[in-house]
Amino acid sequence: MIIDSNPPLLDHYKALLDHSSTLQTAECDGHFDGVAAEECQLPMIDLNGLKSDEALERVECAKAISKAASEWGFFQVVNHGISLELVKKMRKEQTKLFEAPFEDKATSRLLNNSYRWGTPTATRPSQFSWSEAFHIPLTKVSEEDCYGDFISLREPTEEFAAAMSKLARSLAGVLAENLGHRRQVFEEICDESTCFLRLNRYPACAVSSEIFGLVPHTDSGFLTILRQDHVGGLQLMKDYKWVSVKPNPEALIVNIGDLFQAWSNDVFKSVEHRVMTNKMERYSIAYFLCPSYDSLIGSCREPSVYRKFTFRQYRSQVQEDVKKMGYKVGLSRFLLQDESTHTTLKAMKTM
Repeated sequence: MIIDSNPPLLDHYKALLDHSSTLQTAECDGHFDGVAAEECQLPMIDLNGLKSDEALERVECAKAISKAASEWGFFQVVNHGISLELVKKMRKEQTKLFEAPFEDKATSRLLNNSYRWGTPTATRPSQFSWSEAFHIPLTKVSEEDCYGDFISLREPTEEFAAAMSKLARSLAGVLAENLGHRRQVFEEICDESTCFLRLNRYPACAVSSEIFGLVPHTDSGFLTILRQDHVGGLQLMKDYKWVSVKPNPEALIVNIGDLFQAWSNDVFKSVEHRVMTNKMERYSIAYFLCPSYDSLIGSCREPSVYRKFTFRQYRSQVQEDVKKMGYKVGLSRFLLQDESTHTTLKAMKTM
């Protein structure tokens, strides 16, 4: 099989391999455990329950959402209001975009100059992501100038982003209400300039089945909503082992981010997840619900597990850690307890 050179992922990966001596050594350095992940069935929630005329059905649906957010950190939703027709339009235009020559994607400043590929900060294979993506702030999706020769992507992207934003805010409101707060709390602090849509492509990879399409991580925002295709590859950490998420063509996947875990005082869980490569290319679209950069994130109940911090402070700390250590430390940086947690986490990362 010819390895896809658009983008030139193999060149970068080979350079990391040479630096690390062998693939076997590199695999021991990351989250590879040599055991195939078992397939799991995420909690499935029918959102028609939130619109029911029966109060009990609405309450039960809201409880199911909160239970999944607490026990899994991930769940699936159906009857979410995003049509299959719109999904197909997005896939068609997304494919056209990623099929463009690498030079065009990298230099033409498409979609707010948001094109990214691989992992520029990687120093070894375990830190490398075999993927490419466009990260589009919601404030930019309506601007014609962002799309260049791909103007046909604008209309479905606008519609898709608006629908995902509405859904994310609705789910965040349900979760807030179940903790005794107003549904509108996230409407007031979330900002379109920091919320964004990410168009992902994971090229086919014949090098190894143990290469990350996306390295293990937690999401930094409040909520992420994901539309994945039929190929699969998403895995999450459950009960201290990796499990694979089976694609469902009718469902969207929702996961809790770090800020929601902090705001809920650890009631809801931001769970580590990753994407593994495949011999088939994979596409997905993710929507990230985030607050304004200066929003103060505090616990919704006391005693608080975390000290207060802004989204800007959190992002800066994550970027600093990735630059210095090659990985994200995340919420443990903001714990009110002593610094021993950081030492323990660092030791675990290097085992």
